[in-house]
Amino acid sequence: MESKNEIEYTVVINGKPEGPYQLEQLKSLNILPGTFIRKPGMDDYKEAHELQELRELLGFTFQKTAPQYFASFDQRLLASVIDYFFLTLGYVLLVLISFIFVEEKTQRIMVSLAGLPLISIAKFIYSSIAEASDKQATIGKRLINIKVTDLGGNRISLNNAYGRNAAKILSVAPFFLGYLYSFLNKKQQCFHDLIADTLVIKDRLI
Repeated sequence: MESKNEIEYTVVINGKPEGPYQLEQLKSLNILPGTFIRKPGMDDYKEAHELQELRELLGFTFQKTAPQYFASFDQRLLASVIDYFFLTLGYVLLVLISFIFVEEKTQRIMVSLAGLPLISIAKFIYSSIAEASDKQATIGKRLINIKVTDLGGNRISLNNAYGRNAAKILSVAPFFLGYLYSFLNKKQQCFHDLIADTLVIKDRLI
């Protein structure tokens, strides 16, 4: 197993990643609590105060900070399209299975159309449960590397998730203005995010 002194760190200095450096070498780099640092196994850079070994080495304390990187409209739209694709695929499979028991053509058409509202209901329930889970995201959001949080970047409750998804009705009507509002909001919140006090954040990229 690799010891702390053998781990190599990449440090962002003057906006550019530099390194690798070993742990003891970091003492001479004038690292601040907010300096971006990355080590093997990390998906993205983190601020120095977020790494326990650097807190011990440099005397930093952990600072809980609000999210600063927000998912764009196109990222959110793509995530939703992915979710609907999988849910629609599941619905089609159920319809095909039902055809085993329904042979008449007209009845098959009626069965196919009658169940379409189930897709939206399933999306509402699934999104709420997934966004309140420890992953904080549906499959679509996870593939895009975005997730739903409260205003402090924390996991939301199931009740809050249900309320947020129910409030999407206000974002849709009229003319999807609630979604378009995200272009005017610094945190790219839609109407339903404002109502539920939520954010959709993305991974920090450097």
